[in-house]
Amino acid sequence: MKAEDILIELKELSQQTQITKKELMMLLKKYAHIISVNDLMMATVHIRKDGEYIQAQYREKYLKIYIKYFVLRMREVLEKEDYESSAIINKQLLDESFHLLERTFKNESISNDKDNKFPLIYVITSLYTTFILEEPIHPVGSEFPGNLAVEERNGTFFCPVKDNQKDNENAICHLCLAEQTPDI
Repeated sequence: MKAEDILIELKELSQQTQITKKELMMLLKKYAHIISVNDLMMATVHIRKDGEYIQAQYREKYLKIYIKYFVLRMREVLEKEDYESSAIINKQLLDESFHLLERTFKNESISNDKDNKFPLIYVITSLYTTFILEEPIHPVGSEFPGNLAVEERNGTFFCPVKDNQKDNENAICHLCLAEQTPDI
């Protein structure tokens, strides 16, 4: 089983009329099992390298959030059992995300290393956060330049930079359920 095989299995799952959280979670767990501690360490290195380009005042917060929510969530995926397993996920959003998920595997590969699991970690975390937890991909409190942050108001999540990514076909923001923060 290769990391990118998750895309094939997601397409197969998507052939169903409805998909439950349990069905998606079983698939995410299956692929989370092939991620080793070394894979997680290499993903952390990749995130730290990307963080070099973040303004210094936001860099440590960025790294803390990304390492916690993108890398360390693999353990959470493996252990999570307290979700509404019979709940139906938003199949249309999942179907619309396939091209984005495929590009993620292409764009997030590190130096053509076929054993690189960073794209798989990225995809699992994004799907888990969006469809199982029903939370924004950037967690509430994630800060952006201009003292802006992802927030929740009355059960709705808002992101101050979502609209900035509309034209970026590679942005995982297209999968995120947060709405653009009004008045920004």
